[in-house]
Order: sequence, then structure tokens, then C-alpha cells
Amino acid sequence: MAVLKALKKIFSKGEAEQPVRSTSPSSSASSVAAPGENRPHQPKHHAASTEQATSAAEAAPKKARADKPRRERPAKPVDTWKLEDFVVEPQEGKTRFHDFRLSPELMHAIHDLGFPYCTPIQAQVLGHTLKGRDAIGRAQTGTGKTAAFLVSTITQLLQTPPPKDRYMGEPRALIIAPTRELVVQIAKDAADLTKYTGLNVMQFVGGMDFDKQLKQLESRFCDILVATPGRLLDFNQRGEVHLDMVEVMVLDEADRMLDMGFIPQVRQIIRQTPMKGERQTLLFSATFTEDVMNLARQWTVDPAIVEIEPEQVASDTVEQHVYAVAGSDKYKLLYNLIAQNDWTRVMVFANRKDEVRRIEEKLTRDGISAAQMSGDVPQVKRIKVLEGFREGKIRVLVATDVAGRGIHVEGISHVINFTLPETPDDYVHRIGRTGRAGTSGKSISFAGEDDAYALPPIEALIGRKINCEMPPDELLKPVPRKH
Repeated sequence: MAVLKALKKIFSKGEAEQPVRSTSPSSSASSVAAPGENRPHQPKHHAASTEQATSAAEAAPKKARADKPRRERPAKPVDTWKLEDFVVEPQEGKTRFHDFRLSPELMHAIHDLGFPYCTPIQAQVLGHTLKGRDAIGRAQTGTGKTAAFLVSTITQLLQTPPPKDRYMGEPRALIIAPTRELVVQIAKDAADLTKYTGLNVMQFVGGMDFDKQLKQLESRFCDILVATPGRLLDFNQRGEVHLDMVEVMVLDEADRMLDMGFIPQVRQIIRQTPMKGERQTLLFSATFTEDVMNLARQWTVDPAIVEIEPEQVASDTVEQHVYAVAGSDKYKLLYNLIAQNDWTRVMVFANRKDEVRRIEEKLTRDGISAAQMSGDVPQVKRIKVLEGFREGKIRVLVATDVAGRGIHVEGISHVINFTLPETPDDYVHRIGRTGRAGTSGKSISFAGEDDAYALPPIEALIGRKINCEMPPDELLKPVPRKH
């Protein structure tokens, strides 16, 4: 509570000191929200509103943009679904999506996805962002934060008509995430939520065909763009993407972007967007470090602060175990756990790419179908690997923390930490791959002579002791060699 009060004190300002968020409609707007309604955030759309940039840098993109044709917006699909088809009874202590002013098209998609009640972070975030406020949220994986910022963003775009003077390559909402897998997952969730709205979702990630991504950008308007920082900068610097009409900007996993060294690139991107008083900014992070809060102060205006405690995420649905085992016996233990129990969908985490590669090679050699996910694996292969894992063709997915972020696969029964993570937060992210959506799961960590020191900080973070036990002899039997 002391931390939360301190954070709110940092951001609390008098009303007279607040920059006024523009509420004047764009040239094509024809309606104004009545008193008491959620008033959509309506930013000014003009190049002068962007933060300082050199005139030379602006001239080239504008010229390139002028050469591109304007195209008519595709007709909105007819939707005969009615809100009466989505009946959710009020329940004490729970917030329904019905309790917010959401469009029937968006509610139809939420109904299809089977989400009657909001998660805690969704309920808290939407209460602020649907009124146009900036927000920063602390939440671990699996809390529903992606849907929280997507529902808010989609509502903003539906309530505010797009400007008449609009070109290809001008997204109205921008979502930046640190890894390719997370971008792909967010874009998929966005496509699911927008399927009845007529809004277009695009994703830009490195490691995939640049020309294919460019063709989709030239074929239709871009409403929501989800991207990694590097690939987005490539498109921006080539004059293919222009960010001066961004109404909503979302930064997901800000702490991870700091760790991966992406913040200089993110700064370059943000300079191309409207000033912070003229766009809505949502920032999410697993931790509120001093560096993260400094970024929040620079990029947001009087943000609502929402915190979901990590103890709620390392939940009771995940049964946690630790085996004390010598480093030389770790592979035998891993093989026997999978083979003797006939597990069919397991994620194994290791700290280094070379460890991931060796584990995958050994499992494959010993007759267990496995694949690896690390920074060395090309994006096209990553997508094929994930599909194989989802379909059950691959039993074991071995990954580093960077590659493991954003992987959401239903039915992962076990997560195995071959090596304990050096950062306690990564432990919570790892075990969050199982026990999702109320199902049960199990995590097993191997604590050896080289990484047992990492266990106490993990226990401190999750607020509980994890029993450390010796593996039974049958799990340390020699691995039978295949001929």
C-alpha cells in the first residue's frame, strides 16, 4: 500500500496543471457524447502536434506518402446479432462487460470468446481508459491485460470516426511489444475482437517477409498496428508507416523492453506520434521499477495506476515442485519424467540458447518429439513450431525466457524449469504457461549446484515456500539409447 500511495503521489496533480486532452472532433465527426456517457478521447490530427523531429526527416516520409493512393474504406459487415443473445447475470464481486458502454459488434466478439465477466485488471483498467484517461498497469501474464487494452482501444476507434484525409500506412492505434511471439498473439486476439467491427489489424515483426508485410499495408487501411520496435522503425524510416494520426498507443511489457535494450528505438517511435496530451497512452509492466516509472512520467498524462499483485498470478491452479538434483543428472530426470508419465504437452525452460539447443537435440535423439524456441530460430520456423506444438505433433517445447514470452497454448500440462531463472519475475511468467483459464497445471524446477541460489528470491516474490525434495531413484535411471 505504501508503494501504491507513493506512486499516486508522484502522478497526482492539480486540475489547473493538467494538459487538456483535445475533445474537438475530427473533420468527419458528427456526434458528441451526451452528459454521463463515456466521452471518447478525440486527439488532434496534424503533423505539428508531434514531438520535435528534424525537418529533413519529416520531408521524405511526407513525399512518399503523397505518392500513395487513397482508397475507400471497405463496407462494414452486416451483423444481425443482438445483445439480448448474450445474457450474463449480475454477480456480487464481479464486473460484467455489460457494465461498460461497449458496442454490439465488440460484445458479439466477446460473447464468441466466452468471456462473460471481466478479470480484475480488465475491470479496473476499463473503468479509467473508457473515459479517455491514460493508464499504467502492473500485471503478470495470464491476468487478461491484453484484452483490457484491446477492448479499450477498439472502443476508442469505434466511437471516433476516422478523418476524411487519411492515407495508407497511417494507423490509428499502435501497440508495441518486445517479442515476435507476443506481437503475433496480441494481433490474433485483436483480430478475434474486431471481426464484426470492420477494423483492420496488422502485425509487423522481424524475421518474416518484408514485402509481404508491405503488401498488406498497401492493400487496405490500418486501424490497429501491432509491432516489434525494430521492424516498425524499418517501415517508418522507409516512409511506409506514418504515426502522426495515432490516437491510442500501448506499450506492453515495458520492463522487458528495458531489459532487451529497446527503449532507444521506442523513443524514436514515440517522437513520431502526437504529443502525450493529444493521444491516449497505456503502459503495462510486470514490475514498477524506477526506470519503468520514469518512462511512464515522460509518456503519460495523469495516468490511472492499476496494480494486480503477483501472488494472484502464481495461482493455486499451478502445483509447484522443486527437485534438488546434480547438474549432471538433470537431463536423466527430464527424460524420465516425460517418458515414464507419458506427458504430451510440456514446456521446458532454460536460461541460455546453447542449453535450449542441447536439450532439444538430446530429446529428439532419444525418441521424444521436441522443438526449440530461442532468438536464433527464424520467425517462419517459430510459427511452424508453435502450430506443431498446438496440434500435438510436438510433445516438448524447449525455450528461453525471451522466446517464451507471449506463448499462449491451451492444454500445457507441465512447465519444467531445467535451470532456475536469474530473475524471479521470469519464474512467474514461466509457470503461467500452465494452469491457465482456471485449469490445473504443474511446474517442476530443477535446483542444481549452479542455480539453487535463485530459489529464495523466487519464494519471496510469490510469498510462499516451495518444498525441495530429492527425486525418486526411478527418475534417475540411465536414458535408454535408441538404435
